[in-house]
Amino acid sequence: MELVIETSAGRVRGRVVDGVRSFRGIPYAAPPVGARRFRPPQPVEPWAGVRDAGESAPAAPQNGGPVARMLGMASGETSEDCLTLDVWAPAESGEGRPVMVWIHGGSFTFGAGSQPVYDAVGLVQRGDVVVVNLHYRLGALGWLALPALEREEGGSLGNAGLLDQIEALRFVRENARAFGGDPERVTLFGESAGAMSIGALLAAPAAAGLFQRAILQSGAAHHASPADRAVEMSERWVRELGLDAGDVGAFRELPVERVLEAQAAVQAVGGFAHRGLPYQPTVDGRILPRAPHEALGDGSGAAVPLLVGTNLDEWKLFGLGDPKARELDDAALLRRCGRNLPEGHAGRLVAGYRAAREQRSASTAPHELWFAIESDRNFRLPAIRLAESQHRRGLPCWMYLFTWASPALDGAVGSCHALEIPFVFGLSGDASVSALVGDGDAARELSRHMQDAWLAFAQEGTPAAAGLPEWAPYDEARRTTLILGAECRREDDPLGDERALWAELV
Repeated sequence: MELVIETSAGRVRGRVVDGVRSFRGIPYAAPPVGARRFRPPQPVEPWAGVRDAGESAPAAPQNGGPVARMLGMASGETSEDCLTLDVWAPAESGEGRPVMVWIHGGSFTFGAGSQPVYDAVGLVQRGDVVVVNLHYRLGALGWLALPALEREEGGSLGNAGLLDQIEALRFVRENARAFGGDPERVTLFGESAGAMSIGALLAAPAAAGLFQRAILQSGAAHHASPADRAVEMSERWVRELGLDAGDVGAFRELPVERVLEAQAAVQAVGGFAHRGLPYQPTVDGRILPRAPHEALGDGSGAAVPLLVGTNLDEWKLFGLGDPKARELDDAALLRRCGRNLPEGHAGRLVAGYRAAREQRSASTAPHELWFAIESDRNFRLPAIRLAESQHRRGLPCWMYLFTWASPALDGAVGSCHALEIPFVFGLSGDASVSALVGDGDAARELSRHMQDAWLAFAQEGTPAAAGLPEWAPYDEARRTTLILGAECRREDDPLGDERALWAELV
């Protein structure tokens, strides 16, 4: 069965399968190619006739990444003509449905909204919602911060990818009703770099009013580069190419392969100064007037309800690409932590984590301490700071901690980064997904609970769902958190001893 609907840019023909309408590869902006490379997105060019929307468009150009390969999340075909989105909606006629817009992760350098793990059929079948997945520019093509680009008419400093996301949200607002959605009930949800993007969108004036709720999975508002650091990193990219930083015409003539080669070289040496992410949003004074966590902390960011959380063992996934981590001794652990922390804090932090873990009979092996510290530094503490900011502003925020452990590699990755994604979109029974997350009644029940909570948040503004304990909003007195795992339970201030160690650091 096929279906044609009218969008603001022209008619599109989708498909109806298993009670779900899908429209894929819809352009929301003009192709960012040629003279448009590195520029903010331009309005989509209307088309005549009916555009086939049966297949997703290519992903943004990328080198891929070790995490994507480990998760079996290859992005497939790529092209600079990538500013498109996919839409899923119930086949039954209707209007005024909540709209959920997914922003994919991938360190701002890889990934795609069209990856199979993000297929929204199961989510739409379970809830009466419209789901939108979008592509945005990645790596240097999306986040290059050079003054010469900012000086161009309408130019920006390092935030083309963020502006892509804003343009996609404008398209969603303009066209939500055509798909049966309500433009006044838009919920953003995203993971990792996608959640970090949402943290930036919460602080971006140009995104104001384009969404009413947000779900941030393993990412918050601490990942944005000061302008000087972003420019420094971008100038390294220029030097890799042997070009002049002011010769933007030469940048636009480069084969995309050369862009990506230089990008990879910068990533290999330049990540530590940027929390491991040399390409990310830039605090440019205009698109992002202030660092997102500061803007949200003082009340100048978007005032919307939030659902925020992280996974217990986030950093164990990255440990798969860091074989030396499992060989750490105490001295090497201190050296590593010392590189990431202000002087004098590494010893106190390591000792504090060791004592806290001993008290609850958890492993205190150096590599386990490393994974726990980095999980908290990069993910859990930024999420907590965001929840604290919400509470101080009198805005609701619900906090979760995902603890389901992966059976993969004999359990070596635990409740690792990205493991919650298949539970949110629905366990498909695919062999590769089952190998990562496990299978059986308990896994499927957890997936149903998480889907119901996410859907309830989009529909009603609260994640209350049958089968889950009563979930109170986060506050700084009790710090109520819902544990999502083999057992779902409510807990006040989980891992509180470790949290308290970061008071001066995050």
